[in-house]
Amino acid sequence: MKITEIELYHIHIPLKHTFWPTWIPGYPQTHNRFTLIKLVTDEGIEGWSAGIAMGEERQGLGDLLGGYIIGADPLDIDRMQSLLKQAGFLGWLNYWIEPACWDIMGKAKGKPVYELLGGEARPIEVYCSFGELHEPAQRVEELLAMKERGFKTFKLRAKAVEFKDDVRLIEEVRKSVGDDPIIGVDANQGWLTSIVDRVPAWDLKRATDYAKVCADNKIEWLEEPLDWHDYDGLAALKKVSPVKISGAELNHGWDEIKIMFEKDCFHVYQPDATFAGGIAQVKQVIDACHRHKREYSPHTWTNGIGFYVNWNLVLADRDNTHPLEYPLEEPSWVPEFREGIIDPIIPDKNAMLQPFTRPGLGFEINKKLLKKYGKRFYRQTEKGLAFKVIREKGLKAALELKKRKGA
Repeated sequence: MKITEIELYHIHIPLKHTFWPTWIPGYPQTHNRFTLIKLVTDEGIEGWSAGIAMGEERQGLGDLLGGYIIGADPLDIDRMQSLLKQAGFLGWLNYWIEPACWDIMGKAKGKPVYELLGGEARPIEVYCSFGELHEPAQRVEELLAMKERGFKTFKLRAKAVEFKDDVRLIEEVRKSVGDDPIIGVDANQGWLTSIVDRVPAWDLKRATDYAKVCADNKIEWLEEPLDWHDYDGLAALKKVSPVKISGAELNHGWDEIKIMFEKDCFHVYQPDATFAGGIAQVKQVIDACHRHKREYSPHTWTNGIGFYVNWNLVLADRDNTHPLEYPLEEPSWVPEFREGIIDPIIPDKNAMLQPFTRPGLGFEINKKLLKKYGKRFYRQTEKGLAFKVIREKGLKAALELKKRKGA
């Protein structure tokens, strides 16, 4: 099997209400934007995946990718991983593309990806992951409303300028909602951004002090409390923290995450396969969690397609009992706009997601919504690429390149 066609789309889904993500403090997000890829094989099988985008920054991605992956075998995951890594040396990080190959593989074999990885269909509990920083009283109301809808576990955001305000948030929330709900806190310090507002980077002392406050307020885990490359600081924090420390959501794959295992940085590893090396490398993380007796619970704050990618990996991990992160911040970040071009992912009244059994990654692109929200900016075929090389390099060079590549 080989890839004979690539299509790339800019997806812009307008939100009805402005979303204020804590990971970009002060930034008003008015759209759900991502880059969509479709790979087509010589057998006519389509594989899809998506990578989060700020706008149309990947405009030149097609010209970079064409020469790398047209003609490649999508079922040879090791080779595809290598090619995408090589393309990354010259441009963007491209691991979000790798799941499209798994989508092809699953469809070719008539199985969901999680079954290819050794998993099985089973219901999965989800937890309500808020995305904004709200005043404690407002967040209490929102949390209790979600609890009425069946959610048992929640994640708050801590991103105040002053330490005392981050403390006040969890103290007031816990006091108001009681001991029953399981609560985690995300400090969003792993990859600190300051496009608009500036918030201080936490040091080891602040992270340690906050972990103690979390423990006093029965917080289950503290997420991304230090810079994602501060391996020694994270290891020192884990050693003394009275609550679980989690992270590695966006680290660049196994090359970085294996260092975290060596230094013992986390209780819970949270790699998102659309960032952290694709499905194959996150499977390495899951296996390492089993070896080192650590926990795995992926980041899913991207879009509906990214959610499906990580959902497959949780289903692949038969022993995993963690609730799966379910991004939700009403009224802005809601399933209709989070998913955009696929059917909304809705848990039942007990916050459970029933397993999908469709072959591949499990979703189906709604072509009508793709036409509404998407703009194709690149299409290349095997034949088109050959003509392009001839035009740019000349016939003699093109034939030599074909010969060398075939060899």
